[in-house]
Amino acid sequence: MPSPALVFMVIFFLESLAAMLQNGFIVTVLGREWVRCRVLPAADMIVASLAASRVCLHGVAVLNNLLTFFDFHSIADYFNIPWSFFNTLSSWLTAWLAVFYCAKIAIFSHPVFFWLKWRISRSVPRLLLGSLLMAGVTVISSTTATVFLMQMTAPQSSQGNRTLADRVQSYWHLFQAHAALLWLIPFLLFLVSTLLLMFSLHRHLGQMRDHRLGPCDPSTQAHIMALKSLAFFFVLYTSYILSLIVVFVKITTFQGHWRWAWEVVTYTGICLHSSILVLSSPKLRKALKTRLWKALDKGRFISSYQYQKPLSGDKPVSC
Repeated sequence: MPSPALVFMVIFFLESLAAMLQNGFIVTVLGREWVRCRVLPAADMIVASLAASRVCLHGVAVLNNLLTFFDFHSIADYFNIPWSFFNTLSSWLTAWLAVFYCAKIAIFSHPVFFWLKWRISRSVPRLLLGSLLMAGVTVISSTTATVFLMQMTAPQSSQGNRTLADRVQSYWHLFQAHAALLWLIPFLLFLVSTLLLMFSLHRHLGQMRDHRLGPCDPSTQAHIMALKSLAFFFVLYTSYILSLIVVFVKITTFQGHWRWAWEVVTYTGICLHSSILVLSSPKLRKALKTRLWKALDKGRFISSYQYQKPLSGDKPVSC
């Protein structure tokens, strides 16, 4: 009977493989259109960039966990740098996707929303560039803080200085607060945008009842379509951020099969959100159906060809 650690390990790798295939499919479809048309809708630009960052995030996570499992901790530590970069980048891109949906779909009469609705599409390339810069700043700051703490810890271990140990501990807590803040800012943007979109849908449904409009109203359909890709991920994204904070602040440590179970829980939300993005986009749904039909037709052709092909040694039947 396989051990729990092996079961959770297999689930984690299958989950990561599924997430990489899904996000790779999104990047392939939208990237091909981007190259062919030299232009892409603003929402698709964010989705394509988010999918590309998640492919890299899952790839780095798989390599990091494999190296840790085989006790190559010194090499695995170096993968924390690209993991931090892609994790921060994915967080910001997820937040901008929620902000974009909120700005384009939410119905509010405040001037800020009118300005944001008018400017958001043109600002998407700058938002993508800003996400890259924020991810780079996060990596630089975390790497600098880690090197600084390691340099301060070295004389502490050789001299046993209690004052220096307290100073290192205070610097470490400051670094933890700084890293948590960098993760919480995009999460709060995502949270506020999703809540505003929910409030806008509730308000719009109330107006529909007053004016006796049907449920097939285009604005209602737009609200529901956006919330399908945000509301379910809201719970999963919250658990993901909380899990990162728990592991990073070292509230508790996970060893053995509990560590792999925690990895499965942590990355489940990202994997399911990628599925939601594919299913909620008409363009991606159409491309997925086309590829599935092509694969089925190809399989039927090969099976029919093998069925009709005469076996070796058999003589062809003459009429």
